[in-house]
Parts: sequence; structure tokens; C-alpha cells
Amino acid sequence: MNEVMKNRGGDAGGNRIRPLADEYVVLFESPDPQSVYGYSPGIVVLPDGRLIATMDLGGKGVKELEGPKGSRRGYITQGKIFLSDDKGRTWRHVHDFPFMHARPFVAGGSLYVIGQCENIQIMRSDDKGESWTAPVRLTDSGNWHQAPCNVHEANGNVYLVMENIREHELTNWPVSQIEPILMRAKTDADLTLAESWTFASGLVAEEAIPSGRLDYFGVPFFTEQRAAKPNQVNSALVGWLETNVVQITDPDHYWHDPSGRTFHLWMRAHTGGTGYAAIAKVVEREDGRMETMLERTPSGKTAAFLPCPGGQMKFHILYDAITKMYWLLSSQATDSMTRADRLPAERFDLPNNERHRLQLHFSKNCVDWCFAGLVTAGDSPRQSRHYASMAIDGDDLCVLSRSGDARAKDAHNGNLITFHRVARFRELIY
Repeated sequence: MNEVMKNRGGDAGGNRIRPLADEYVVLFESPDPQSVYGYSPGIVVLPDGRLIATMDLGGKGVKELEGPKGSRRGYITQGKIFLSDDKGRTWRHVHDFPFMHARPFVAGGSLYVIGQCENIQIMRSDDKGESWTAPVRLTDSGNWHQAPCNVHEANGNVYLVMENIREHELTNWPVSQIEPILMRAKTDADLTLAESWTFASGLVAEEAIPSGRLDYFGVPFFTEQRAAKPNQVNSALVGWLETNVVQITDPDHYWHDPSGRTFHLWMRAHTGGTGYAAIAKVVEREDGRMETMLERTPSGKTAAFLPCPGGQMKFHILYDAITKMYWLLSSQATDSMTRADRLPAERFDLPNNERHRLQLHFSKNCVDWCFAGLVTAGDSPRQSRHYASMAIDGDDLCVLSRSGDARAKDAHNGNLITFHRVARFRELIY
């Protein structure tokens, strides 16, 4: 369990919970923290214990780097793959690729990396990540997005979400125009073929949860702005993004589907506040179609938001079959009620956008979350620990974090990707 020790900062008489995995290994360090930023960490553990890590680079300096690069509407990016055969103590860079938001996963004995550079792209390795096929497109239209969240396997299929940003005229952050699309493919198929995949119907946030109908629980917290304006709090329209797939397996759960054909989508909720995730569900029909809709409570009321610690930022959910628990890795908010103009200078964007504290929770139903511990924390808001992904490695939990140190440009644009290991994570259950 967590131990208590003196604050590193030496506050008089102050005690704090010792982070579960504050020590880290640097997987990537920016060659120029002011112009090259580390983004989108993803991680998977192969059956033989090899760790595969993915990430991408952004910033104006990326165009000067060697290797393949992609362009998303003028934004230049480069993805990278690293391997570790010693539990993450050391890492070997093996490959670069021209897309972003990549996540690695295993299906049918092959290793895949899927992401996007406006269109969805995927590539495959059949030698445990040493070499890779050329990236291929799975789509020829749309404006795709999606941070590296989880990948779910059930019914002989692999399920994951990519998000399409619908065409819009907003000049502010367009999260209200995002439609999460659940994708399904047979695990033994060649997933680099577009015909291997089935796409669910879309559901756009602005239409599914119009903010004019929301009241009584403070959403949206700030006045929404369709266009960003200088010198004021700019809160985009209520929306959702960065989706995880959840399947309810407990037959006593209100939302359990005994046929195994219902999948829930747990999403980062952009509300201006903290502590909520946005949710929807996808139902597989007998003809194979997948239909996306909002969930309902036993009273018949629509459930578009649920309590979720850190649901205001990108989070990662894993289901552990051994403990029959869902594990949640997310950003911890501590001062979202501080007026925006009174926040420390190193803070980024809205008051709910705190990025330097990673926390871990567990739950048996994905609604009632129990605090397992603070995973890691930066020494200041600039020194971020956020947008993390995780994977189970035996008795441990491997965490890959988008991080920064004192040299980082700001809390959003960090200069490090760091690897952390939470030892014997199942012992945190109480």
C-alpha cells in the first residue's frame, strides 16, 4: 500500500502519499524542448514479455528531423517505435512512421500499430516489432482523431475506437463535432485490409447532448465560445473525445448485456469542470451492423455523463480478468475552482486542465471508483505527467507517460516520454 513521507518540497510539517511509481526511465528526450514535443504514448506487452512503445512528435522543429513524416492539414508529425526486453529498464528505437496518435496492439499473432494522419493508417509486424510493413490507409475520407486509448477483445474480434471530426465552421476546439466510431475486426484477419473492418454508426456530441438542455449540475461550467477570442476564458462547446471501450461483464450490473453484444464508450468529457466522463454505447445487430446511441438509466433518463476521477482529461481504462476490476489511469485535478486569471503562470489553458499528477483507481462496475494511489507527479505544473497509457505485465502495471521537466516549453508541450512501473498493482485493492 501507499507509504507516507515528507514532502519533497519540505513544507513545514507536511506529509504526502508516496507516489506508486515516481521513478522513471526516459524513453524519449526532445532534442529541442522549445520546438520538438513528445506526444501520444502507447504501450503493449507481448506474450514473451517484450514491451512495445509508440509515440509521436509535434512542433515546428519536427520538419527538420530525419525520417518519414506525415502532414495533417499542415501539421507535421513523426511517429516512433521502441522495444524493451528487460522490463523497461532500457529501450531500443527501431522504427519511424508518418502518422500520429498511434497505439500498438496484438491480434491473431501479429503486432499492429494504428493511428491517423487525417485518414486512419495501420501497419503490421510479424517479428515482434523488429520490422514493419509500410503504413496503409483504412479510410479515404473524413478527419480522423483519437489518442491512444484501450483496445478490447471479445467474441473473436478486436474492438477499438477512432473518432471522426465532422465538417464544421468553428474556430474554437471542435470537440462538439467529434463522433466516436467503434471499429471491429476478426482477430485472425489481416487487419491491414480495409475490408477486414466494420465501422459503427456515428454520434456527434453537439447533437447527442445539446448544451441548452443541460442544467442543475453545472455543465457547461463556462460560457461556451464557438470562436476563440483573445484575453478571455475560451471554453469550447460541450463535447467528448479520446474514447475507451468498456464491456460490462458482471451479470448483476444494470447495463449488462447477456448476449455480449453491447459495448460502452467511456470518453473524456469537455464540460469546463472535472470529475465526469461522457458515455455512450454501441449495440451489435444480428446483421453485423453496429449502432451507436446514448445509454439510459432504469428510470428511463438518458445517461450521457458519469462520475469519473480525471474524466476531464485523457484517461486510460483496462479490465483485469484476474481481479475482475476495471483500472483507471487519469489526471488528478486539485484546483479547478481557482479563477483562471489567478492560476500559476505555468498552468495551461482552463482551470480544469491540470496535467502534472497521474492517479490510479479501480472499480468493479466502472462507476464507483476507489483511489488506488498517486502514480507519479511532476514538481511543478510545467513538469507534466499526463496522457498516459498502461498495460498489464504479470503482477505489475506498465505506464507510459507524456511528461516534461523544467526545460519543457509548457505543461501541454512536454519534452519527455517516461516509463513507470507500478509493482504488484493488484495488492492495492482494499
